[in-house]
Amino acid sequence: MMVLDHRQNHMDSIRSILSVVVYPIQYLVNLPRESGSWLSENLTTRQVLQEENASLRAQELLLKFRLQKLEALEAENDRLRQLLESSTKVKERVVIAELLSVDMAPFSRRVILNKGSLDGVQVGQAILDADGILGQIITVTPLTSTAMLITDPSHAVPVAVNRNGLRAIAVGSGKPNHLELSHIPNNADIKEGDLLVTSGLGGRFPSGYPVAVINEIRRSPDRPFAVIHAEPIGNLESSREVLIAWTAAAAAPTDEEKAATAPPTEASE
Repeated sequence: MMVLDHRQNHMDSIRSILSVVVYPIQYLVNLPRESGSWLSENLTTRQVLQEENASLRAQELLLKFRLQKLEALEAENDRLRQLLESSTKVKERVVIAELLSVDMAPFSRRVILNKGSLDGVQVGQAILDADGILGQIITVTPLTSTAMLITDPSHAVPVAVNRNGLRAIAVGSGKPNHLELSHIPNNADIKEGDLLVTSGLGGRFPSGYPVAVINEIRRSPDRPFAVIHAEPIGNLESSREVLIAWTAAAAAPTDEEKAATAPPTEASE
């Protein structure tokens, strides 16, 4: 029978039928193994993708952080460049200081700087930025100093109208970027847009430095004085670095000057 089947292929049709019948059974038998392989492959691929996504997100965060740091450094370099350019225009001796903290008390406008008496800083010195006067030093410690900004309600700076030399006193209001001029007669020659500069009176501030611009004038016939408001030119609310200036009459001695005026030692005698 096997010989006849081998020669005449009588069993081929039966084998075909049996293979069709057996195929579902074979499929069901192999299904767990195939399903396990497919599931394992997909889980592995999903896990790899999740790890890659997490790694990419971490890299993106790091790159964003570095970009922000780069932008901050560029802005700081711009500010320092402006200060250095401004310091070359200032006739008085100056030193660059950084803000350490800001007084958060209501209506108070005071900042802590990282320069103190060891750097030659003294009470009464003016602070300014690349645009104009910011305030003055009120207390000094060996390593730090406190400065009162010109917008502090306790601060007043002698100014003059740059156009005609009219003298006035600019008083802080306690509000950001807001000054008031007191005791200016209604008929005084002053108008909106006038530039106010330091007059140099009192010896605290070097003369001729920009302070503010008149932005509002209200005159009333029933009042002897006009209500005048001005906006400071300096960046009082955003400056990170400032210049501390010495007036020509009160300039701190340099190291060379200290050495030249120091009493002779026994060895030198």
